[in-house]
Amino acid sequence: MLPLRQKIGLELAKPIIDRVIREHPLTTLFWECTLRCNLKCRHCGSDCKVTSELKDMPLEDFLPVLESIARETDPHKVMINVTGGEPLVRQDLEKCGKAFYELGFPWGIVTNGRGLTPARYKSLLQSGIRAVTVSLDGIGDTHDWMRGVPGTYPLALKAIQMVAASGEVEYDVVTCVNKRSYRELDQIKELLIQSGVKAWRLFTVFPVGRAANDPELKLSGDEFRGTMEFIKRTNKEGRIRVSYGCEGFLGKYEGDVRDHFFLCNAGITTGSIMADGSIAACPSIRADYSQGNIYRGDDFMDVWNNRYQIYRDRTWMRTGDCASCKYWRYCRGNGMHLRDASGHLLFCHLHRLQEK
Repeated sequence: MLPLRQKIGLELAKPIIDRVIREHPLTTLFWECTLRCNLKCRHCGSDCKVTSELKDMPLEDFLPVLESIARETDPHKVMINVTGGEPLVRQDLEKCGKAFYELGFPWGIVTNGRGLTPARYKSLLQSGIRAVTVSLDGIGDTHDWMRGVPGTYPLALKAIQMVAASGEVEYDVVTCVNKRSYRELDQIKELLIQSGVKAWRLFTVFPVGRAANDPELKLSGDEFRGTMEFIKRTNKEGRIRVSYGCEGFLGKYEGDVRDHFFLCNAGITTGSIMADGSIAACPSIRADYSQGNIYRGDDFMDVWNNRYQIYRDRTWMRTGDCASCKYWRYCRGNGMHLRDASGHLLFCHLHRLQEK
């Protein structure tokens, strides 16, 4: 049963969320600008490599997407999140960012921090970057174990400290909680506070990509609940703001571990252009759910306005365990990234919260 406080909050939030779904205003666009990466992360959902058979998408191919958006909405209200792969492997990233800035779009990157040197950061600032997310997946060897390359930890930490000290951009740190990093959460917290970090985001592994068959990445039910309790406890301390990622409905933890109630924004406020030109939603979602492709001549805003029904009417997801779930009203079938090609649910956060 949901505590009364959560139930009241969820009921008050529901009509607001329903309106957002109906209106589906585009506020975030991910650009998977490359599949190349300088690390070998255990949990990579894209299975990226140092080299990739799929070449980086040229800026000239991506700009028509932004021009399509700018014709129909205020570009200042649409955040471009450049991801990959590792976006910093692109030597023309600053050129790309400057083009976004000149079109009126705020932009940022999601990075492992390995290439974020002071000189590179300065050049990104000169290109109008507005936001930076850096990954830190543990202390020392734990981070390097997760990232697959020795010596990565100090580079990530230096990048975090540099961005935090600069005060030039919005930023946060993101941590994938696995069996090793779970034991270090308090250490990571103290390290980030000492480094001046104000916002920290945690997420857990879902069974796709390299993580699908790696038992060391999957938390037990006790560990998963422990992560939620850690977030609640840390936020009560008030020294750093911690939130759980937008992965799924969390039952009694709704309203306590995020600044908002659960909504999978894929295809509702969030779209993406993948490295192969696919017009998709959240980059974590399987390619099976793409809605078009820029290399087939599809116009992004035409697709956004007319082809995202699978994301906006999710009654098709009410099968299996979801068919009789009393929390469907609030969960709406969980995150789209947790569905396989046939639409079956791969992972349920509520089930994990009930496991041992």
